[in-house]
Amino acid sequence: MDASKLQVVDNHDLSVPPVNSNTPTNKDHPHPRAKALRDIYFKTLSSVDTEFPYWYTRRWDELADDVTIVRRAEALKCAFSHLTPNIFPGEKLVMQKTAYYRGSFPMPWLSESFFLANSDSLTARVDSGSDSAGKLSQFGGGGGNVTKSEGNIISIAGKFGIRAEETASLITLAKAWEGRSIEDLGHKYEQHLPDYQIKENIMKSVICMFDSGYTIPQGREVVNYYYPLQYGLDGIIDIAMQRHDQTAGKADGDGITGMDRLYYYDAVRILIEGLQSWIHNYEHHARELAAQCKSAQQSKEYLEIAECLAWVAHHQPRTFREALQLSYTMHLATLNEDAASGMSPGRLGQILWPWYEQDIAAGRLDEEEALELLQLYRVKLTCVDCFASTGVVGGVLSGNTFNNVVLGGLKKDGSSAVNRLEELIIEAGIRCQTPQPTLSVLYDEKLPESFLLQAIECTKTGTGYPAWINNQVGMQFLLNQYAAEGMDLQEARAIAIGGCLETSPGSFLPLTLNGKAYDMPGGSGQTAATGVHFLANPKILELVLTNGLDKRTGIEVYPPHNQPLDTFDQLWQQFTRYYELTCDVVAKANNIQMDIWRKNNMSVVNSILKPDCLQSGRHIGQMGYRYNATYNIESCGTITLINSLAAIKQVVYDAQNFSLAELTDALVNNFGYQTAEESGCYSMAEQRKAETSGCYEDIYAACLGAPKYGNNDAFADDILKMYEEWFCSMARTFESLYGKKMYGCQISVSTHGPQGASTLASADGRLAGTTYSDGSMSSYPGTDRNGPYALFRSATVWDHSQSQNSQLNLKLHPTLVSGNAGSRKLLELTRNYLRKGGFHIQYNVVDSRTLLDAQQHPDNYRELMVRVAGFTQYWCEIGKPIQDEVIARTEYEEI
Repeated sequence: MDASKLQVVDNHDLSVPPVNSNTPTNKDHPHPRAKALRDIYFKTLSSVDTEFPYWYTRRWDELADDVTIVRRAEALKCAFSHLTPNIFPGEKLVMQKTAYYRGSFPMPWLSESFFLANSDSLTARVDSGSDSAGKLSQFGGGGGNVTKSEGNIISIAGKFGIRAEETASLITLAKAWEGRSIEDLGHKYEQHLPDYQIKENIMKSVICMFDSGYTIPQGREVVNYYYPLQYGLDGIIDIAMQRHDQTAGKADGDGITGMDRLYYYDAVRILIEGLQSWIHNYEHHARELAAQCKSAQQSKEYLEIAECLAWVAHHQPRTFREALQLSYTMHLATLNEDAASGMSPGRLGQILWPWYEQDIAAGRLDEEEALELLQLYRVKLTCVDCFASTGVVGGVLSGNTFNNVVLGGLKKDGSSAVNRLEELIIEAGIRCQTPQPTLSVLYDEKLPESFLLQAIECTKTGTGYPAWINNQVGMQFLLNQYAAEGMDLQEARAIAIGGCLETSPGSFLPLTLNGKAYDMPGGSGQTAATGVHFLANPKILELVLTNGLDKRTGIEVYPPHNQPLDTFDQLWQQFTRYYELTCDVVAKANNIQMDIWRKNNMSVVNSILKPDCLQSGRHIGQMGYRYNATYNIESCGTITLINSLAAIKQVVYDAQNFSLAELTDALVNNFGYQTAEESGCYSMAEQRKAETSGCYEDIYAACLGAPKYGNNDAFADDILKMYEEWFCSMARTFESLYGKKMYGCQISVSTHGPQGASTLASADGRLAGTTYSDGSMSSYPGTDRNGPYALFRSATVWDHSQSQNSQLNLKLHPTLVSGNAGSRKLLELTRNYLRKGGFHIQYNVVDSRTLLDAQQHPDNYRELMVRVAGFTQYWCEIGKPIQDEVIARTEYEEI
């Protein structure tokens, strides 16, 4: 085992204790094998590896005159084929993103500007800034984050570490892509937009969090493992070559992409050969380790790994272990092909059910063995990192990669899809608590009570998962959005969640294993969350009040409206005008970026997996996927906006206690309080007065006392309903590069931290720099005073099926849900919200005092996880703004 490949910093003991398959297990703890491997994770740091980009770039440049998709497939094949294999004692599932245990790599063909802009500082071993969002984003200082340069280790993007001697090769790779990356070409052509400067101003003021085309162009979707699981990789090559011969030289009536099929099928063959080489390299490494190993038991395990890999490199899996290994391998392949987060496995328990069912019946597998494998799967996915800028990895993802395993829902025939393997997936999540994969339950009235209660028990452990999703509401959204592309009721039942909460279209495909037929659900659409990425709702309202000028940066973001705003309706209309202008310019710029991406960086791996690319011979950029109307407009800070509008309406327009000018002055001056940056407190739990505080006491009190969402108060709730109906309708007026209607997406992930940092005080009483409300249906911390059922009534005044999602987070004290009675109480609470039409609810079951102590003593809480906003993360790896917000959330002690 090459210790240099394990970590960035070499001062940890990474030895793995001997693990025997017969070691007794404790139902309250991970399997010893999983625990040993998870302990390695705890001792390693996020590390940058340049192996993949080196070989990709080298081969790409060698084929400068070839057809682009063939050139891309050859470059990917070369990179996969040269990845150094690394297998750790105790592993049964193997392969990883890089040779590092917890590693990732940049993709300079997408974006290289960060490295070029900071080349001097990287070599000088000092921290450097990134984009506007990145400068306002924070990581937690504990865990595996390399937040600052130290000694021989250079911090990149505030999270990843690279040895100083490797920075020169990283900069050389970045320079090789200067002027021809997706970022550079996209930037060149987006400047052709007449209103391009508005778009730039929007990005600089962090009204929009980041660009899609070169940041994370894929992900937040559901992978489909059907073709490798049904046909094996050799079978996919056979299909491609048959279609290759049938279509070569023929347009078949399609004068635009008909001839492209020849190159697509050639690319499929080339890429699969690269993946097979990658798998065989691990196989050969396992055999080498077996020959060198002194332990007979460990040598046997290495040989079992080798035999498994040798088979799945070519054939349909025969066993549950082989099926799990192949699906995991293809999952990694999609993540290595393109910058992506939220590549969700989807309904894994139903996908792998045929192998589990047949192995159990034949006596080849028992439940404890399956549980061990499922726990090992959790550890492997937790090790996956996504390399991106600080603003994305810290300000959006909080270091998470959103691999969502979805449970429940319905079969193709409308019956409950729950099976025994799904119950074991929950049990594995209880025993081996890791952030990945996160779990979601597609709640439907047809699901068995025993399964729902088991999922509730998992929630009660404090892991933050599973999230609870309204299956019927999600299906209705799919029917609304994809009817024009052929979505029907049966197909809608294949729904899954991409990323943390993005409703994603799927399909049932016919699988046969040993003569028995099954319907396998899997993803059938493009990325379900690419488009306009996270608009800061309160910030847009702020600029309405300041006549388009961002007081924080001094940038005139929007053309001055110069309107008197004498009525609330005039204020609202100006807000919608600025909002629609934002969506228009950012969507057009994104379309240009993504058009460059699909022409130069098209997916090959994902286009092999998703229906109907293999049949049609068209890749992702040619709309070869079954569903392509997947681009969205994402919002953040919804409830901060609603509460602010409610305060303005009451204080300024209805009661006329203060003028709009007086309110704006108070906001610009932060109501006379210190900003979050000055006080170091990013929630409203602590407020420190400045010298000018006395000037604004009355108006501050009036704003704080105005109606707040979450209390079943029609004054605030009517404004929410008005906003939601407008937002969902407005989003569909915009068109993606595929000529399809876009839609609204309402989640915050971690953006409510940096976007709150970019925003002045808001009219609801929130102070400058503090985080926004989390999610989209969560109340602002401390403002929901009438209990959760009043909150549910407020949240469901609008039709949630009109949006891709909504998000409601609750924090419960552990004593509230203790015992069997507490489990029943929590299940009924969940049902109540979903039966009212809510789309999503999730819980933090934790005592706030524990979180406060963990913030002060992070080393004592390395394993503590919390639910942030659609995902779970280790507490010590989350930045302070988000920590403060989670601590401040209303903690229910009774319902």
